Amino acid sequence: MPWPQAHLRPDTIWPLTEGAGVTVAVVGSGVDDASGLLAGRLSRKARLFDGGPATDCAGHGTFTAGLIAAARTPGTGFSGIAPRARILDVPVTDRRGNTTPDLLGAGIRVAADGGARVIAVVAVAGSDSPSLSGAVRYAVAKGAVVIAPVSADADTRGPAYPAAHPQVLSVAATTPGGAPARLTPVGRVDLTAPGEAVMGPGPGGKGQFTASGPSYAAALVAGTAALVLGYRPDLGGAALAHRLRATASGPAGVDPVAAVTAVLPEEQKVPAPSLPSGTRATATGVAMPPDPGPSAAGPAYLVSAGALAVALGVAGAAVVVPGGRRRGWRPGRYQAPAAERKHTTEAL
Repeated sequence: MPWPQAHLRPDTIWPLTEGAGVTVAVVGSGVDDASGLLAGRLSRKARLFDGGPATDCAGHGTFTAGLIAAARTPGTGFSGIAPRARILDVPVTDRRGNTTPDLLGAGIRVAADGGARVIAVVAVAGSDSPSLSGAVRYAVAKGAVVIAPVSADADTRGPAYPAAHPQVLSVAATTPGGAPARLTPVGRVDLTAPGEAVMGPGPGGKGQFTASGPSYAAALVAGTAALVLGYRPDLGGAALAHRLRATASGPAGVDPVAAVTAVLPEEQKVPAPSLPSGTRATATGVAMPPDPGPSAAGPAYLVSAGALAVALGVAGAAVVVPGGRRRGWRPGRYQAPAAERKHTTEAL
């Protein structure tokens, strides 16, 4: 089991909700489901970037969509946080992942009009525009929650949009030990989630990839939001955002189990939901069940460190998406490194 899943333990809450019936929009480079992990749960909107590719050549959108909603696969430990949620693919980049504030704004509007209650904007811009700010307000007014990384995956020199907007849940990445990622973001951080050495699917349906950066943390928060809505479908966007923040553990770390089951102070008269066997409620949330074995969150940190060392040792033979600090993000654009573009082109 990859360390983010072992740390967040979404499987603990799957008896209550797997995100079924919830649509999560992925506003980014596109989604290629050649692996079949989203079979029957993926719908697409027309690419908004004139002349953009028909598939996800950058690989970024495919990776983040898998973190959100990839189906559980027998024999593997990997799955999305909400494995029955629907993905709405809203491509807003060119072949290299470049985008603009206006394209992001257009994508957010398309996502809101497409019925997405959770909008994960995993591409970022280094500047704002009236179109983008207006689109954020439009989506929030329609009851959606907008989630975005606090910065580009390898660029923290300035604020990133749309995360800099106060209506957006801004997400930063943490390491297996729970510490902030090595690149310190500039800007407001509402939530954190695992974002270093994250594993997920790539384009072409061949193997798994590893990557690092706040966009992957934002995807895990979006998956958590889908779990909450699957169990609490009547929550509005503002109430959902409040619940995600109010149930965070540690330094604002998203907590899927508490986000779904916790009884908030303003809900004290509401009976707590029936929890899976071995999980007990607490005053502010829930306590995790005993460690079931080597895939649990406690040893996951040591396992992930060893796994990452092995992965680095065989990087020449593995299928690896470079970490966020080596991605060519610049303000206002996503630029995949040459090695990644070469591999992706061969895979396609």
